[in-house]
Amino acid sequence: MKNTLILLLLGGTLAAGCTASQPNSISDKVESSLEKVEPGDIKAHIAYLADDKLKGRLPGTEGYQMAVDYVIDQYKAMGIAPGGENGTYLQLVRLRKAFPGQGATMLLTTGTSQQKQLTQGTDFAVYPNLEKKQVSVEAPLVFAGYGISAPELGFDDYAGLDVKGKIVVILRGAPESFPSTVASSSMDAQSILNTAAEHGAVGVLVAQTDPKANVPNLQRGVNGVMGPDGKVAVSRTHFSDPVKLYGVLSGSELQNLFQANKLDLAGTITSLQKGKPVSADLNAVVDASYTSTYEDIESYNVIGKIPGADPELKDEYVVHSAHLDHVGIGRPVDGDSIYNGAHDNASGVASLLEIGKIYSRLNKNPKRSVLLVMLTAEEMGLLGSAYFAKNPTVPKESIVADINTDMPTIIAPLLAVVPLGAPHSSLMTQVREAADYLDLEIEEDPEPEQNRFVRSDQYSFVAQGIPALHIKYGNKTADGKNNLSETVQEWRPKYYHKPQDDINGVFDFEAGKKYVQLNFLIGYKVAQNTERPTWNEGDYFGERFGKAESSAR
Repeated sequence: MKNTLILLLLGGTLAAGCTASQPNSISDKVESSLEKVEPGDIKAHIAYLADDKLKGRLPGTEGYQMAVDYVIDQYKAMGIAPGGENGTYLQLVRLRKAFPGQGATMLLTTGTSQQKQLTQGTDFAVYPNLEKKQVSVEAPLVFAGYGISAPELGFDDYAGLDVKGKIVVILRGAPESFPSTVASSSMDAQSILNTAAEHGAVGVLVAQTDPKANVPNLQRGVNGVMGPDGKVAVSRTHFSDPVKLYGVLSGSELQNLFQANKLDLAGTITSLQKGKPVSADLNAVVDASYTSTYEDIESYNVIGKIPGADPELKDEYVVHSAHLDHVGIGRPVDGDSIYNGAHDNASGVASLLEIGKIYSRLNKNPKRSVLLVMLTAEEMGLLGSAYFAKNPTVPKESIVADINTDMPTIIAPLLAVVPLGAPHSSLMTQVREAADYLDLEIEEDPEPEQNRFVRSDQYSFVAQGIPALHIKYGNKTADGKNNLSETVQEWRPKYYHKPQDDINGVFDFEAGKKYVQLNFLIGYKVAQNTERPTWNEGDYFGERFGKAESSAR
């Protein structure tokens, strides 16, 4: 197997007569260190991080700080250097939760001068503002389809539409022709808000289509990260100028607007699904006012650094990431109220710690440097990763790739994997080589409707133009039924975001070992390759996010 590994993981073209001493080969020491990954060590990490005494690792709590201290102690024991701020292992993340104030108002005036005071919580809901405690806005309404501008895909809701100074009413969705990852990204709230702002809109109302559906209850608030300047640094729901209003409009009010303007709602929905933009002036004005209140806490990303050995490449970085937080204490289920997060994501943290151990056993570091980044506030909206990817502790342009590990779901033997995000970039090459070495098959996502690509921390790196991936389980099973996704679908409602996700749940720690080996090999291969990872030619994410990052280098 050693010779196979050497052949597969060469960073350049294989030459006749190459040996293990050539620059891009994999040494016996690397292979030996890979084999020393112990399933029992993975279990021990998870057992500690998911213990009741950590109380669910909610950011800002003593339990989360215990998890931070544990990771730092592990880094120190492995000889992994600090990669955080001011020579520490930490990056401060200032979290803010914004709550809706009392008495939000929305007055709707139609073209016939008829006025209707809409009812908060029934006819509309307004997302709180993370920066401004009191906001008022009055503007005309215009319908802008899905609120998507993707001319490179032949679809643009804003083409020929003047929305400057107006509030856009949109439906949540994407054309049927969009690939699942592109559709998920297009429907992301931040994408919708940024697009509206770029076109000069002052508000966005996402309209429901079911007149019987309730508008969302936003009393639990929304989350963001505040920068040292007191401004919002990152948030999945933050609306920057000129947008002043982000809310939800009920299906019954949408129907009223369409009927008043003699528009066909059912026909509009069908057209949008088929990829035919529909827009219209709604001949109405909204006058809205609302307030917000805040709760601020401090949390941390935890960052370890493995310095590169190559004089030219050591200032470039491969990131291995996993979120350290979970959701804390919540509604009791079967008498248990501590949401331990053993699979989600103590298992991912354990994986990164064991990757660190593999590196610690080597006699020579890879060419590029490696960062092991344990992230906060993933459960609050990918906030820790969004902040780190936008404001990393190394120059942003020096980060070449992110390999993220989030809830690998180690409940059965690992025989196949789904590399979410990898098909968009040259990272797929490293995935294939590493999977081949470990006798793993590569499959398509068995559950594309789960939209995992935009729901985990790798997407924060993608949004900054950095190629990234997230390895999930495949469907292959030892009995040949190849229905592991069915097993996961049965497992998920019992354990996912439940107090029952503790060390006493279902685990296959041998599968955990293989996850560690796979993710290490992918990252190591990237770190050894003299060629920087690139987006595929014409790729949606490369075109949308990667070009800006390339121009910054």
